[in-house]
Amino acid sequence: MKNIPRIFVGPDIKTGDIIPAGRDAAHYLTRVMRRRDFIAFGGGREFLADLAADGKNFIIGRDTGRADPSGDITLMFAPIKRTDDLINMATQLGVARFVPVITARTVAGHINWDRMRKIATEAAEQSNRNSVPEILTPIKFADLDLSGLVFADERAAHGRDCAIGADTKSILVGPEGGFSPDEFAALDAAGARGISLGATILRAELAAAVAITRIANK
Repeated sequence: MKNIPRIFVGPDIKTGDIIPAGRDAAHYLTRVMRRRDFIAFGGGREFLADLAADGKNFIIGRDTGRADPSGDITLMFAPIKRTDDLINMATQLGVARFVPVITARTVAGHINWDRMRKIATEAAEQSNRNSVPEILTPIKFADLDLSGLVFADERAAHGRDCAIGADTKSILVGPEGGFSPDEFAALDAAGARGISLGATILRAELAAAVAITRIANK
């Protein structure tokens, strides 16, 4: 089924469903791809599907049975100026959910989260996964449960690191300016575990991608 267009149609779909086709999706199929058949996906499953002759509905066919290659990693991250790049890369890497965390040095406070969800959907369609990651409501750093938390620790570039447990399913990544001294103190006091992302200091969006890879390949 290589090169067949993939369209996210919702989290709960099944064979036999008839789903209203959005104007953009119908245009993409008929005018850009010049076809009516496609792969419909959502909720971890994918189906063969077609655009009805009237162009108004999607007709969901059989389940392909293909397993969702997405993982179960939660990325907690401080919103950054290039949050769109972070969302795009992390979605391609199989992240299941995003938790925006407002830290002391967060400077990108006014993010269009509807646009970020659209970016995540497009990245999911392009990366051959069967689900779109959740983007949860932003929370404050002070409201995080830091006990046992795994976080990307820029101090680890200077010889500080911990082993990643086999049960690790989430990680916290800071903003462009890193965590503040008070936040480091709170993480240390709570027993949070800092991991190294290498010997150099990375841009925040790249740090998130490397952190995800470290957890996924542990």
